[in-house]
Amino acid sequence: MVYSFLGLIIGLLLGFFVPWSIPKAYSSLFSVALLASLDSVFGGIRAAMDGIFDDRAFISGLVSNALLAAFLVYVGGNLGIDLYYVALLAFGLRIFRNLGRIRQYLLKRQ
Repeated sequence: MVYSFLGLIIGLLLGFFVPWSIPKAYSSLFSVALLASLDSVFGGIRAAMDGIFDDRAFISGLVSNALLAAFLVYVGGNLGIDLYYVALLAFGLRIFRNLGRIRQYLLKRQ
């Protein structure tokens, strides 16, 4: 747990103090990959609260969701189809569903 918080603090400090930006051409790919990764993180938290967390499933889901989402956005961009919005909607809905289950679990626990 200490390593998680240490990594979070280091990541936040790097994000605030290192000047970098994502080129506009890659912003949609990055945002969808980030949203897919957040979906995996919230799914992992929910699975841990349900007592069914599997680290191999979490890591494989994290990587495959991010790569598949970025690939779909890339292919959609080359075909002239905005698959970017579809991916945002799908992962956004999954994040809110997982967040709702986490909230219900925390409220029942008190």
